[in-house]
Amino acid sequence: MRKAPADSRSEESVRTDPQREHLMAVGQAVFVTMLWASSWVIIKFGLQEISPLTFAGLRYSIASIILLLFVVLRRDSRRVLRAIDRHQSMRLIAYGFIFVTITQGAQFVGLQLLPAITVSLLLNLSPLIVLVLGILLLKEIPTRRQLVWFALGVFGVVLYFTPLDLEGIQVAGLVVVLVGVFANALSSIMGRAINRERKIPPLVVTSLSMTVGASLLLAVGLLVETPAALSPLSWFYVLWLSIVNTALAFTLWHKVMQSLRAVDMSIINSLMLPQIVLLSLWFLGEMPTLLDWIGLFVLGLSVLLIQIIQAGRKATMPSGPSPASSQKP
Repeated sequence: MRKAPADSRSEESVRTDPQREHLMAVGQAVFVTMLWASSWVIIKFGLQEISPLTFAGLRYSIASIILLLFVVLRRDSRRVLRAIDRHQSMRLIAYGFIFVTITQGAQFVGLQLLPAITVSLLLNLSPLIVLVLGILLLKEIPTRRQLVWFALGVFGVVLYFTPLDLEGIQVAGLVVVLVGVFANALSSIMGRAINRERKIPPLVVTSLSMTVGASLLLAVGLLVETPAALSPLSWFYVLWLSIVNTALAFTLWHKVMQSLRAVDMSIINSLMLPQIVLLSLWFLGEMPTLLDWIGLFVLGLSVLLIQIIQAGRKATMPSGPSPASSQKP
């Protein structure tokens, strides 16, 4: 008579364990987006003392060393490293140059010249540009719904920048960030092409490409920017961004990619825009106008829906997971 409750409890635990694992994965993914959103505020504070390219180079160089050590310590990853041929190496080098050197360098310079909310909004254009590049480079034809949401996203950007009244430094910032947006979109296409083959795990792709791109970025920063002694607080910013917001965050993100659907990841990733807006309000004193709020909402909604549709299409295709997109500075 007493075995029935025990059996029912056992069956209930079997049923709830997958639910608990799913909730844990969702919680970890949301936590990663919070870390990445906080990066924008930390970068703005750090740029008061550190030059942007040097700042970005230090952050990603330290993070890449940590990720590379993590990869080297795993036996299966070492086998993958030994099997990488010259063609794959050249693709990873090119990917690192676009994904880290150009994209991240442009983001840091843009954050020095423009408000964090503006830079975040512009970077949210990346999925829209990826949609266009996917047509040209990967022959991926968008659905009518995607085209409708694409037009809505462009309308949101127009609303945000209406009326158009920019100073010289803002124009320069827009140009730099738009270069970063196009580089980010191109890197998404390159990363998708690499991961489609499923020959190299995403974490290995990230660590190797980041090592290459960060080394180039740091070298450029040291060459073109005036070196300055960093205060303990600035080093804290660099190390926190490197260890927590990059190495730890990327590791957690790739872990939850194994548990969550692509559509779940797309929805969670879209949480970053409102988080960045709120953090910029609280810590940086940036205050959008009513029209800005409407534009932000419209763009965020269009990007979310485009990513959900795209994730649904990927679920029916035999392709590997895409690397984390670069709304994460």
